Amino acid sequence: MNEHTPQRTAHRPRTLRYATTATVAAGLALSALAPTAASAAPRPDVVQQRLDALVKEGVPAALATVKDRDGRSRTYTAGVGDLATKAKVPTDGQIRAGSNTKTFTAVVVLQLVAEGRIGLDTDVDTYLPGLLRGDGIDGRNITVRQLLQHTSGLPEYMNAPAMVDFTTIQYRWFEPRELLDGALAQKAHFAPGTQWEYNNTNYLVAGLIIQKVTGRPYGEELTKRVIDRLGLRHTYVPATGETALREPHPHGYLYSGPDAPLVDYTDMDSSMAWSAGAVVSTNTDLATFYGALLAGRLLPAAQLAEMRTTVPAEYLGPGVRYGLGIQSRPLSCGGLTWGHGGTTPGYRSRNGATEDGRTVSITLTMVPDEPTATHLTDAVDAALCR
Repeated sequence: MNEHTPQRTAHRPRTLRYATTATVAAGLALSALAPTAASAAPRPDVVQQRLDALVKEGVPAALATVKDRDGRSRTYTAGVGDLATKAKVPTDGQIRAGSNTKTFTAVVVLQLVAEGRIGLDTDVDTYLPGLLRGDGIDGRNITVRQLLQHTSGLPEYMNAPAMVDFTTIQYRWFEPRELLDGALAQKAHFAPGTQWEYNNTNYLVAGLIIQKVTGRPYGEELTKRVIDRLGLRHTYVPATGETALREPHPHGYLYSGPDAPLVDYTDMDSSMAWSAGAVVSTNTDLATFYGALLAGRLLPAAQLAEMRTTVPAEYLGPGVRYGLGIQSRPLSCGGLTWGHGGTTPGYRSRNGATEDGRTVSITLTMVPDEPTATHLTDAVDAALCR
């Protein structure tokens, strides 16, 4: 339910991208809609051209928000928002943000670190005594930092049998502990701190730590500490049992197998993602979030520096490094973009922010195949380097 969700279906996975065990493709070619300007400032059309190209590759719809260093923004759309009705794509429509949730979660943990309530190099057992136990798994040997940086060695709960076919659990509600049990039934992947491997279980445990330390539900803490603080009016953590998106949105689609029709996966119970990928947002809100984070509006300088202390994560792409819930990626025009991405069965987004205040957020309304996924990443680079 995030950037790297192992999306499983009943058929054999076609390819692997960002720890996603199945990617999707469909031979659709849909007409593009014109960009909608949030400011009167002229902009090159490179972003629109990239979105149009992504739609021609088979994506039902693509949306983007680009902000320049002066804070002026422009929104774009391409394709159709609903394959059944051929409705237009809502301007800056809501989407499931998937693994961008991890950056939100990491911010809350680091705020608690700044308050002296969590220690980055303190073991998980200090906060959740006895919880992490299994074959090669011991919470006394795993630190909070290793959770946030994906170096814990914990197995992936999305590989549990219950997650084999998303079409069977679209509306199923999961307790976080039920998800964790699916991970603990597996063997540890490596000794803590010895390797890097993207893993949703890490952020599931981080969410449990937030709740234990604060005594409040994860969603309430995230809302208070990040969403309300930045005034992200279109961003929220879904309530228990909530399956529909609250505001205008493009429909999201799941590829369910060869020659099978796309499954409308817009509505779903996102409890399967929780603190690893349940957040709902818009491209504009996500661009605002990453820009504010990089500008130091959410974390003290010391904690932001910790967040941006990275390890190699080439599996995510050439030159990519991963910090604490955030990744850096080299830009073709020089320098780095900082951000994350997110994948759910119906949406994939990529986001980035630069030191000088440029931000971009692009979302597709299905999980693309490998070439199209690469073109999405290239589109983010093009938007920042135009």
